[in-house]
Amino acid sequence: MLTDERRLRVGVFGVGSLGQWHARIYSELPQTELCGVYDVDADQARSIAERYGTRAFDSVETLADVIEAASIVVPTHLHCDVALPLIRRGLHLLIEKPLAASLPEAETLVAESDRAGIVLQVGHVERFNPVMTYLESNLDQPRFIEALRLAPYPPPRPGLHPRGTEVGVVLDLMIHDLEIIQHLVRSPVCDIHAIGVPVLSAEEDIANARLVFENGCVANVTASRISRERIRKIRVFQADAYVSLDYQEQCGQLMRKTGDGIETIDVPIEKGEPLLRELRDFSDCVLHGRKPAVGGRQAFESLKLAASIRRCISEGGS
Repeated sequence: MLTDERRLRVGVFGVGSLGQWHARIYSELPQTELCGVYDVDADQARSIAERYGTRAFDSVETLADVIEAASIVVPTHLHCDVALPLIRRGLHLLIEKPLAASLPEAETLVAESDRAGIVLQVGHVERFNPVMTYLESNLDQPRFIEALRLAPYPPPRPGLHPRGTEVGVVLDLMIHDLEIIQHLVRSPVCDIHAIGVPVLSAEEDIANARLVFENGCVANVTASRISRERIRKIRVFQADAYVSLDYQEQCGQLMRKTGDGIETIDVPIEKGEPLLRELRDFSDCVLHGRKPAVGGRQAFESLKLAASIRRCISEGGS
């Protein structure tokens, strides 16, 4: 455990469309010192380093030499290759979701982080959305859950896949909701029905899954990256109430049975930047020896569920 008498020395590996925001936040947090960034695109690394008053390094190893913790924000298929040597060097890591491209790679990362005794946090950022605080404190026995996550197809990138499309939409978008639903329900999945279709990429771009849990809860989860608008919503029903929340707008309503009628209450949510809350939590976990809200093992379970859904899709929905 590190003390909080000094700032945590951090770096960012991968400073593209998402990683650059990790760099910005680390440069602003009072408990972190952004010591450097690395990206295979050296010009991008230099640009981000200059913007946030830090140094661009020319290799993973040289940046690793000067830091104690880091964000890994590289394409999913590179997570294990980049993270594993850093774990073995004893660096604390926040790896963007999904944890890895495959279950064996994810299992290796979790086992090696346990062996090294480091903090391994996974970037399921919706867990730090202020709407989650309300969900966790106002729902205790979910019976039915609907989750909808739609996004436009990512723009082209010269020489690269559009961001996120190296994996299907289940791993790209749906996995956010899978992790949240598992956290809320806290019961094993006993049945899965799923469908998915590729439209613009080699993997599924639209997917729907119906999950049945051992405690009787049912979840219907839809994700698409072929949409004209962005939608991130969840509705959770229990015996006497249901909550409808919008992750994007950070607002929602609670509908509760009162006598013979239904009372509708606007949800009181203190809005905030989820990524800021996530990175602050990560640095606090390292500095104070706490366990992260979404550690490697929780992320592995979500990845395992996502793999089961993709297998169901490949087998024709059953």
